[in-house]
Amino acid sequence: MNKVENTKKNCRNLTSKSAQGGFSLVEVVVALVVFLILLLGLVAVFTYAVSYNAGNNARSQALAVLQQEVELYRSAKYTPRATDSSLTGGTKTPKPATSADGNKFKIQTVIDDNPSTTAVDVNAATTLKEITVTVTSESSTPGWQTAVPAKAVLRRARAN
Repeated sequence: MNKVENTKKNCRNLTSKSAQGGFSLVEVVVALVVFLILLLGLVAVFTYAVSYNAGNNARSQALAVLQQEVELYRSAKYTPRATDSSLTGGTKTPKPATSADGNKFKIQTVIDDNPSTTAVDVNAATTLKEITVTVTSESSTPGWQTAVPAKAVLRRARAN
């Protein structure tokens, strides 16, 4: 019976020790370090997301400026009797533009009167024009926008 009583006594001691147990200071510090590492990773992800979204915003503004410029060239007269002066062939002087949110852009337009050659030709008698409009940001924007300008190429045939 002595052995049984000793075993019961030992079990009581073990249960009373585990009821008073908790985390040691070392365990708490390790848990805090792991938590801080995860938190720093999360901050890095949020920083990247904000930067990427700002780049997308700049790209969106550049595309809006590009669309507005292309619409001006699409609406210009190009008929046998009249050709709008804006459709004169050659490389145009870059012009500045400001988007709705204040970003500044540079618009570069090249009008090629003979798109079948590699050079930019100027020939008023041509019946086909290739208009290339490129919009680039004048200020460095976050994200990927600085490396990728917005560009559109359209061809106009002389209407009757």
